[in-house]
Formats: sequence, structure tokens, C-alpha cells
Amino acid sequence: MVLLVYTNVLIVFPVFALAQDKLVSDNENVYESLLRPTFQSYCGKCHGVDGVEEGDVNLMELDGAHVGSDIDLLSELVEVLDLGEMPPEGEPDLKPEERKRLVFELKKILKVEVQKSSVFEQAPIRRMNRFQYNNAVIDLFDLKCIVFTLPERMMREHKQYFKPASGKMPDVVTVGNRPLGKSQMIERRLSGVAAFPQDLRAEHGFDNRADHLSMSPLLMESFLKLGQSITQSPDFIQRNVGIWKTFFEPPQTKDQWKSSIGPRLRPFLTRAFRSPVSSEVLDRYLNFAGAKIDQGAEYTDVMKALAAAVVSSPRFFYLYDRVSQTEESSSVDEFELASRMSFFLWGSIPDQTLLDLAIRGELSAPTVLVEQYERMIKDKKIKRFCDSFPSQWLQLERIISSVPNQELFSQFYFLKYRDSMHMLLEPLLLFETVLIENLPITQFIDSDFTYRSNRLQNSYTELGENPLKGKKAGGGVGVLTFNRIPVTDRRTGGVITNAAVMTMTSGPDRTQPITRGAWVAGVIFNDPPKPPPADVPPLTEKAEGEESGLTLRERLALHRERSDCKGCHEQIDPLGFALENYNPIGAWREGYPNGREIDSAGVLFRKHQFNDVVEFKDAILVEKDRFIRGFAEHLMSFALAREIGAADQLAIDRIVEATANDDYKIQTLIKHVILSKPFQNKTTPKLGRSR
Repeated sequence: MVLLVYTNVLIVFPVFALAQDKLVSDNENVYESLLRPTFQSYCGKCHGVDGVEEGDVNLMELDGAHVGSDIDLLSELVEVLDLGEMPPEGEPDLKPEERKRLVFELKKILKVEVQKSSVFEQAPIRRMNRFQYNNAVIDLFDLKCIVFTLPERMMREHKQYFKPASGKMPDVVTVGNRPLGKSQMIERRLSGVAAFPQDLRAEHGFDNRADHLSMSPLLMESFLKLGQSITQSPDFIQRNVGIWKTFFEPPQTKDQWKSSIGPRLRPFLTRAFRSPVSSEVLDRYLNFAGAKIDQGAEYTDVMKALAAAVVSSPRFFYLYDRVSQTEESSSVDEFELASRMSFFLWGSIPDQTLLDLAIRGELSAPTVLVEQYERMIKDKKIKRFCDSFPSQWLQLERIISSVPNQELFSQFYFLKYRDSMHMLLEPLLLFETVLIENLPITQFIDSDFTYRSNRLQNSYTELGENPLKGKKAGGGVGVLTFNRIPVTDRRTGGVITNAAVMTMTSGPDRTQPITRGAWVAGVIFNDPPKPPPADVPPLTEKAEGEESGLTLRERLALHRERSDCKGCHEQIDPLGFALENYNPIGAWREGYPNGREIDSAGVLFRKHQFNDVVEFKDAILVEKDRFIRGFAEHLMSFALAREIGAADQLAIDRIVEATANDDYKIQTLIKHVILSKPFQNKTTPKLGRSR
């Protein structure tokens, strides 16, 4: 047996060594025959020759043996070449077949290197954000009300139109706008419970990002007080607490009090801490409860004190993966997988079904995982995903601070309320419909339907669309009625040309093509531009061309003459000017106030020419896999609470391929995020190790 093992080692090792040698040899051949000549001819001027290194990238330092050693650089090279961003305009360009082969070879090297390294980005330990905390407390106690008001939930549902199990959205929905409608803040909640401060979104990210959810001593103290205020609220009573009878209500006889606590507390702690608790942890709570009862405390008060301690415990409000025994990525355990699924889709702790499957070690089986995904996507709690992901993906919170010039755009203001109350609900209802009805994600680019209130539809009539005759008006400031209508003019529909997006990416007096272009680059393609140099002066907030007779495009052409501005502007300007026919509140216009005609023509990815916004949408649809890729990256970042790294790109490739093969349906994309290797693996090195 020893000889056999020894022989196997002798046999396997040379094979592995030969494979490594072949890999290095192949890379060297590709480098010498393709990469090095291409870099020298097209890239060396800015990235290596004569010591010039733009973006801290020196491609001339690479060699064939180490061309795959930096997977982040490889991934960036693939991206800028595939998107046509490099070489920059004005420099000799690659021929299409040269670019295609270069991307193919770099992707091949990247794939091998990612598979070899097996290390994903780490999601550090983090606390729940307040949206997740609110949901988790509701689910733990089965509350019939909310814990505290959440203005970041931008849309409030009325008459419970949201029924995902039906697979169909109703034609008429009644909704409210939370951030801008004061009356929408009034809903059943636990009185006396104050929310901790709203968690800020990460730049180009989400408010659940691990690197942003720290815990200060002051916030820790507020969590301790928060737990007490929840269970001591006058509304924390049997009518509002679904587990009251099974957890808080005392047994019939007092001599059963102590003995009943353990059987009640163990499943409660398992649910709260998302995994079975040790006897040591359980005993700590039981000893406290027993001492209180011996002191004459009432049973319900003791259980409330236990519950307050649980929801104030770091084991409850901290989210983390257990430490691995290896520097490389390893599979998450069953309970970590259950938590990843529940916080991704429901923004909360796992339910009993997920926990039971995890306890039995069955959840990670692919068929079981798919079954649970399909159950969860049809559960009403998926509304929390709709309340969190789309508004942040689309950056809709920016409209709250939009203040169009009231003299120039008086139609934006309705009495003392703003049209943005109606505007921002349209893309949110579109997202919910695409999700519930499992429609292609391309509907976000060019939808054939939308939801609008009567007032919102009337603002679109200048585009030739018909007012909502015979429909419910829905023009109030409280509960708003939105009707599902077909999109008859492709200048509207989808999220890109939505009035909310056009308004929030404009200034008070004029449109901002750079801001709009940056929004499209970041949101639609997940390729946000770098921040501008600090010494670049902004354009004046003056109506287009008033002072010189120039169009905004001509003014920006002067602005972009700086060499350090040129690269980014080449990327984002065509995306922004494609939308220039929409004024600062999203209404259509043919020209500027100075009489000059608007020029919205451009080129997408330096290969798809367009003359207007409809052709712009067509160009994006030709490149729809790029949009699907960007959307998948946003979704995975949200699911894993971290940035997407180079090691995730192979999984993104598979997600895009699987989604494309199923007619780009959104539920297929979400399912394959859960089935992906990054979602089911973690990188958590042992403490004390340096990486």
C-alpha cells in the first residue's frame, strides 16, 4: 500500500509538472506571437515605452512566463479591449479580427489562471443594514407590523397587489411614494422604537456592502437600546406578535416555567443565529432566565428580556462566514448557504424550511437548491428584494435631491408636491412586473409596456402618446393609481429614457450629458468612469448656449480638450448625448432655447452608429449580452455584499450564457447567480495569516 501511494505520487507529480510547463510554454508562444507585438504597436506609447505609464499600467513589463500572474490586469485588459475603449480615439486602432483574437487569447489565459488560483474576493464580517434588521426582527417574531419606518423603501404597496405566486401583475395597482409623500410614512409599526441612521450606498454599489457596514461604539450602544425598545414597546403584544403563544405566553402552572424555557429557547436561538447553538450558549441564556424567575419576575417579562438580548446580540446582527482551513476558496456550509439565499432574496434570516434542510445537510444538493429558489421567488417576501435592489441599481435616490428651476419647469411641480412622486414609481413597477412575470431582462432597455398614473401619462403626451381616457386618474398625493399600458412610442419605455432618470441626471437649469452618460455606463454596462481630475472646472449651470450661441455638445467639446479628460469623455459622451432630446424633467424637445438643433447622434462601443435615441436602444439590444453581463455583475455584487473581482468573471460568463439560452429571462439569471461558484464558495483565511 505504501509503495502504491508512493508510486502514484511519482506518477501524478510529473504529469502536473508537465501540464504547468505546457501552460507556461503556451503562454510564452501566445505572448511572443501576438501579445507583445500588439502591445508594442498599439499600447506602448502610453503604457510602457520611454517610461510612460498611464493608469499605472506598464504592459512592456509583462513577459510570456508571467503574463497570467496578475488576473486583475488580465481582466481589465479583456474588458477595455472587448468594449472598444482601447486604444483611445485618435490612436491607430485594431482591426476587428485582431481585436477578436486578442480578446479570445486573453480570456483563455484568464480562465486558466482563475481556475488555478481558486480564490474569490472576501466579504468581511458586517452587520445587518437597517432594512435587513427590520425584516429579520419581523420574521423572528412573526410581527404583524413593521419595526420602524424605512424611507429608503421608495414604494409602498396598497391593497396587496404584489402576488408573485400568480406569475402575473394586475393591470391596475395602487401604490404610494415613501420618500416624498408624508402621508406614506404612516403605517402600523412598533411605537417607541427609533431606527438607527440610514446606511449609505457604496459608490457604484449597494447599502449592504460589507466594507461599509462597520460598528462604532455609539452604534453598538444604540443596538442594545434598540432590542429593549422593541420588546418593551406598548405594541409588542399578542395581537402583533405571531409567536406570542408559543414563546411569550406562560405555561398553565408556575412549576413548569423553568422547564419550558429550554425547549422554547433552543429553536428560537437557532432561527435568530441561523445555525444550531451550542449547549454553552444556551445555558448562558437559561441561567439568566432561571435567576430572574427565582427573583420573582413574571414569565412573559423574562422571555421579553431574553428576546431583547437575542436581537441585540452580535450573533444576530452580524453576518459572516466561518473561518476556512485553507488560503484558497472553499464551499460555504449548509447554514451559510441558507443565509446567503435568504439575505439575497428576502433581505432577512432564513425561514424554518431552509434551516431544516441545512440541519439535514440537504440544502446544497443542486436539485434541492433549485427547488428552494423557486419556492422563495414565489413567496411574498420577494417584495423585499424589489424594495431594495432595483432602486439602488438605478440610483433612484438621486431624484429626491433634484430641484428643477421652478420658473423654467413649473409643470414639474404639482401644488406643493413634485412630479417625481409619480416618476420614480414607473421603473420600480416595471422591475416588479419583469420579475413576477419572468420576462426578458431586455424589457429594461426597451419595454413594450409600462405603468403610469394619469398625471404621469399626461406628461408623456407631448411624445404623441394618448392620455389615459377612462382610466382611474390616480393623480393625488397620497395613494396613487397606476395603470398598465402599452408603450406606443419607443422614445419612452424601459429605464434608460424614464422621466425619473432624465430628471435626476440633470441640473436645475440644463441637462447634463456627462452625468447621463456616466449613469448609462455605470448602471447599464457596470463600467462606471473614473472620477474627474480635481482641477477640472465644472460647466456653468446656465441654459444651453445662452452666452455664446453654442450647443451643449460644442461647449463640452472645448471642455474635453484636456488629454487627461479625453479618454473618459470618449466613453461617456456618446451615451449622454443620445439622451439630449429629453429636457431636464424628461420631456421631449427638438432644439435648444437658442434655436440650435439637438444632435443626439453617436457611436456605441465604437462600432454601432446611431442618430437618435431609438437607434441608440437598438444598438444596446444588438449588444444585449454586454447589458446582461453588467446586470449580472450588479446582481452578484448585491448577493455577495462585495465588489466583483477578476476571479468572478468565469462565473459571470456562465450566468450570461445560461440566461441567453433561456430567452434572457430574469428568473433564470437570478437562479444561476445562486448556482454559481462564487455564491457557493467563500474565502476566509485563518486569523493571523497574511494574504
